[in-house]
Amino acid sequence: MPRPPAPARVPAPAASAGALSLSVLGPLSGRLDGRPLALGPRKQRLVLAMLLGRPNTPVPVEVLTDAVWPDDPPRTARKNLQVYISSARALLGARCPDGPDGRGAERLAHSCGGYLLRVGEDELDSLLFRSLAAAGRRAADDGDQRGAAALLRRALDLWQGPPLHDLRDSPEVAAEAERLEARCLTVHEDWAETEIALGRASAVVDGLRDLAERHPTRERVRAAWMDALHRTGRRAEALAVYDDYRQLLARELGLEPGAAIAARHRAMLTGRSAPDRAGSTPPARRSPVLRAVLPAEVPDFTGRGEQLRELLDVLGPEGGRVVAVTGAAGTGKTALAVRAAHLLAERFPDGRVHIRVRDEHGAVRPAAEIVGELARLTGGPHPAEPMTDAEHWRHWLAAHRALVVLDDVPDESAVRALLPGTGGSSFVLTARGQLAGLAPVHRIALPPLAPAEALALLGRLIGPGRVGLDRSAALRIADACGLLPLAVRVSGMRLAVLRHLPLAEYADRLADPAGALDELVAGDISVRARLAAGWQDLSPGSGRALTLLASTVREGPFTLPEAMAALGCGERQALRAVESLIDAGAVSSPSGEVTAHCVLYELPRLIGLYARECAAVPPVPEPEPVGARTRRG
Repeated sequence: MPRPPAPARVPAPAASAGALSLSVLGPLSGRLDGRPLALGPRKQRLVLAMLLGRPNTPVPVEVLTDAVWPDDPPRTARKNLQVYISSARALLGARCPDGPDGRGAERLAHSCGGYLLRVGEDELDSLLFRSLAAAGRRAADDGDQRGAAALLRRALDLWQGPPLHDLRDSPEVAAEAERLEARCLTVHEDWAETEIALGRASAVVDGLRDLAERHPTRERVRAAWMDALHRTGRRAEALAVYDDYRQLLARELGLEPGAAIAARHRAMLTGRSAPDRAGSTPPARRSPVLRAVLPAEVPDFTGRGEQLRELLDVLGPEGGRVVAVTGAAGTGKTALAVRAAHLLAERFPDGRVHIRVRDEHGAVRPAAEIVGELARLTGGPHPAEPMTDAEHWRHWLAAHRALVVLDDVPDESAVRALLPGTGGSSFVLTARGQLAGLAPVHRIALPPLAPAEALALLGRLIGPGRVGLDRSAALRIADACGLLPLAVRVSGMRLAVLRHLPLAEYADRLADPAGALDELVAGDISVRARLAAGWQDLSPGSGRALTLLASTVREGPFTLPEAMAALGCGERQALRAVESLIDAGAVSSPSGEVTAHCVLYELPRLIGLYARECAAVPPVPEPEPVGARTRRG
C-alpha cells in the first residue's frame, strides 16, 4: 500500500548541502557542505557527544570531565577540556547562521559553569527525531491516524543503529545513549499501535518480535505484538506470546501481567474483541488522554533506591492507588515522585501528569481550579455541556489508567475532591505533613540521605575526584547540610562555581550556625526560602513550640522531658505539641514502638537554624491606638 502524504504541519526537513549536519542516532558523525567532518581524537569526540546529547543546554564542566575521565581526571583536565572545546568551535564554526546580519548566536559558548552547543532541528538528527515524534502524536490526537503513522515512521527512519555505540565505554555517554534509546522505543510503540489501528498489522509483526527479544519485560511491546499476531490470523502464536510473558514475569520478578494485557488475553481466548490500548483506536472513538505532562527528571538524582522500589511496587499493575510521599523540606519528595512517573509509562497508558497544588507565590490553589485544569487536559467539559468539571474528572478517572502527581500538598482539604473513587488511575501526593486525614493511603516517608549517598550526590556535582581529595571535609559538608538532598545539591552547585574554594573552608562556613543558611544559596535556589515556605504552613502554636524547642534543645536528639522543660508545660501538652510538629514534618521520630518517656525526637539542623532566626526577629509592634500619645502627654 503506498504511504499517504504527511500533513502540512511537519518539522523542517534534514539539512541540505552547504549546511552543518550532525548525528548521534548511530555512531557520532558530522558533515559540512556535504563532506564528512573529522571530529578529532576520541576525548574530543566524547566532549562533542555529551554536548550533542544535551543540545542547546549548558553542560557542566564536571559532567564533561567525568565523561572524558570517568575514574581519575588529571590535574590538567580543565585545560585539556578547553583545548577540545576550542577545536570543536573551529570545526563547527564560530557562529550559527541564523541572525538577520548573517552573524547568529555563538555556536559553542561558555554558560552557567559549563558549555552550551547551539544546534538547530535541521542540524542534529536527535532534535529532528524529537520534533517528528511530537508532530506524530499531535496528528494522532487530532484524529489523523495516517498522518501520525507517516510522521512516526519518518522519525524512526532517522536511526542508523545504537546511538553513540562507538563511545559507550564512557558511563556518562552511555547514560545519554540509553535516554535516546528509551525515546526510540516509545516512538516505535506509538507507530506500531497506530499501524495496527489502521489495519496494517502485518507491517509491524516482525519489528515487534525483535523489540520483544531486546526488551522482554516491556509490557506495551508484548501487548502490541500479541495484537498484531492476532489480527493477522496467528491466534495461537499470540496466546503463546502472553504465556511466555507471564512465565517470565513470575520467574524473574515474581509479578503477574498487567490488567490491560491480561484483559486482551482473555478476549482472545473467548473470541470477544479486546479493550483497546491508548493509540490502538482512532482518537475520535475514545476520550482524550493526558499523555505525559511531566517536568524533566533531576539529572543528578542519587540514592532513594529503597523508597523508589517501594513506590513502583505500590503503583502496581492493578492501579487505583493513592501514595503520599512525605518528608521535611528539601528531602527530595518531588524528585522521587517525578522519577517514578517517568518510569511508569507502561502501567499508565492514558497519561502521567504533574500538578502543583500551590501557585508561584506559595498560596494554595482552590481545588476547583485544579479540577478545572485536569478536566481541560482530558478534553472537557465543553462550555455548552451541562457536565461540571468535577463530574467530568470523576468519569474520566473511572474509565482511564493515568498517574497524577499532586505536588506540595498543604493539607487533606486541598486534594480530597481530586482523588479517585473508582477506576485504574493512581495518585502520588508529595507533602511535608503526614496527611493523616486521608485514607486509604500508602505512606512513604523520606528520611535524610545516607552519608554515602550524600557524598555520591556531591561528587556528581563537583566531580568525584575533588571529593576524593578531601573526603573528611566532604562528609562534614554533608553533615552540616543535615544530609538533605536539596542542601547537598545547593552546596555542590555553589562549589562547582567556586572551584578555588577548598572543601574544608566551605565545611567550616557551614558549621557556623550564624552563617550556614547564607552559604546555602546558589543563584535563585535558596534553602532558606524553602524552609520559609514550610514555616508558613505551621499553625501559630506549632510555630511557637518549634521556636522554643530550637532555642533550647539545639541540635541532636531530645526526649519528652526535655521538650516539657523547653515548652514550660506538662507532659500531655508537650506530647501534643511535639506530635503536631511531627505531623507537620518539622520534627522526626524513630519508627519503632516505644513509650513516650523513652522515645528520642530529632529536630533537623537546618530547620532548627531557621527557627532560631525567626525567634531572633523582633515582633512587629501593634499599631498604637489613636490619641494614646496625646493622653500620655
